[in-house]
Amino acid sequence: MANERTDLQVYKFGGASVKDAAAILNLKHIVETTVQGRPLLIVVSAMGKTTNALEEIYGLAYAGEDYDNQVKHLKDFHWLAAAGLSQEYATTRAGDTENLYDDLEEHFEELDQALVDISPRHDYDQQYDQIVSFGELLASRLVAFALNLYHKTTWLDCRPLIRTDRNWREGRVNWSVTEAALTKAVPPLLKAGPVVTQGFLGGTVRKATTTLGREGSDYSAAIFAYCLRAESVTIWKDVAGLLNADPKLFADTVRYPEISYQETIEMAYYGASVIHPKTLKPLADRHIPLRVKSFLDPAAAGTLIHDCQHPPLVPAFIRKGGQCLLSFESKDFAFISEENLEVIFGALAQARLKINLMQNSAISFSVCVDYAEARVQRLLVLLQGQFRTHYNADLTLFTIKNYDQASIEQLTSGRVLLLEQRTRSTFQFLVRE
Repeated sequence: MANERTDLQVYKFGGASVKDAAAILNLKHIVETTVQGRPLLIVVSAMGKTTNALEEIYGLAYAGEDYDNQVKHLKDFHWLAAAGLSQEYATTRAGDTENLYDDLEEHFEELDQALVDISPRHDYDQQYDQIVSFGELLASRLVAFALNLYHKTTWLDCRPLIRTDRNWREGRVNWSVTEAALTKAVPPLLKAGPVVTQGFLGGTVRKATTTLGREGSDYSAAIFAYCLRAESVTIWKDVAGLLNADPKLFADTVRYPEISYQETIEMAYYGASVIHPKTLKPLADRHIPLRVKSFLDPAAAGTLIHDCQHPPLVPAFIRKGGQCLLSFESKDFAFISEENLEVIFGALAQARLKINLMQNSAISFSVCVDYAEARVQRLLVLLQGQFRTHYNADLTLFTIKNYDQASIEQLTSGRVLLLEQRTRSTFQFLVRE
């Protein structure tokens, strides 16, 4: 049956929870003390800031510049973590340690070859996926090694199983093919013990690596849970649960003990950083609860996200930096019509720019998007013959979900608002900070 669930638990650990050997051993402790004999699949992100480091390396390679020092630092970083984990083994397990170093070395050799093959004549985003994906491969090797101290653990390459199209950097999942592959490959492995795999990654029919969008490991956990009909998904974070604001940016944050799928989907859409926007739909479709818990305090309650009713929530404050405000004006001062909007939306889709906020006046239409210089320039070229276009970058978009007047005054006080918009439950405004 579509909504029948197994007793499988899916755990997702992000970069902060696997940032070094000590963090990975803490992950091992969480698994030892919480799983209680149930089947477990673990999805991991790249360690710490590895994705950023790989993006820098790729940028240098694409520009034809030297990247050897950056690769060396990355290798040393992972070797240091491997050495820290190896100390946990007695001398009788030396062979396992050798296997770990062999696995890591094999991935770095593959990375070296992929970097040699980089060419500015080839698709930028496709090559990006082939390089940046190594972070998750390396991290999952280290986690699988550490968990072997606790229980026989299988390392699983997710790329042949999570099938996507060729929409590089944001691959679209072929759900039927993926579900068939996962339901065949994974359950036999789970009988032996935990399975460790990668977040963020997928693969095409021609075995090219794709990525699912920045911070997409949450989504990966949901894909596995949906296809394998998991009992639940737990995302382990460095915060106490789903909070009404980022504690690094706002004081006196409040934890939501439970919250509905719908509310969480909207918060994620507006930019709440705790959960990737695509994560909730597959879980909601099969009524799989999602827990957000702290890897710093595993016994704490966290947040339960499921199909529920709850009283009105305290306002949620969401901040999104790196925004760009684009305004399009008709050249002959004619009204912005539906035909004009069709052209603008088509160009935005071609340039792969997602709208975070939009507003129109008589002769102008404005959108707020995440700023990516190459994509914005492509958009301007696409529309230059039809509209006068103006844009401002380096802006910040604030969203107040479930706002009240006090929350609006708290966040807008002393700020010059470039654009604002209010609906029944959401207040948004754009500023230069």
